[in-house]
Amino acid sequence: LKADHDKMKKMLADGETTTERGEKTRTELFATIKGELMVHERIEEEIFYPELKAHPKARDIVLEGYEEHHVVDEIMGELEALDVTDETWGAKFKVMKENIEHHIEEEEGEMFKQARSVFSADEVESLGARMNELKCPIWVHPSRGANHSDYITEKKSLYEIWWTFGWPMETAAFANA
Repeated sequence: LKADHDKMKKMLADGETTTERGEKTRTELFATIKGELMVHERIEEEIFYPELKAHPKARDIVLEGYEEHHVVDEIMGELEALDVTDETWGAKFKVMKENIEHHIEEEEGEMFKQARSVFSADEVESLGARMNELKCPIWVHPSRGANHSDYITEKKSLYEIWWTFGWPMETAAFANA
């Protein structure tokens, strides 16, 4: 998880330096960040968090982690709905970055401290192996944004089409509503 966090912090720092003129860079970097976060959240929410939550002392910090994932997912959804050249995209990206960095700080501090106090070395090794098994490659790339219409009678589509290579599917359509 720590290695994932370090990789994410670098991508977030790279994303914060982009401008509206860097449309291709923003689009590709955001798609990479989204893909990495999907995998990371899945690992935490399906393996790490449930195991840690079973220990009463760690329950509150785990519940907070779930909520922080939810907030970041909401912000990512808002970013997806915006054109990367929109003047508010950079500010919204910065808010997402700050939320992720706060989450990382809490996880690596309080949550990892709790985990070290409740899991044995064998349990940590077992959790690590299970988490690595879920680290399936996911690459998400925007295929067609929602700014294109599906029908002549609409100004813009209700859907944004993303190519997803890897788990859980090959192609996905995300509703903008």
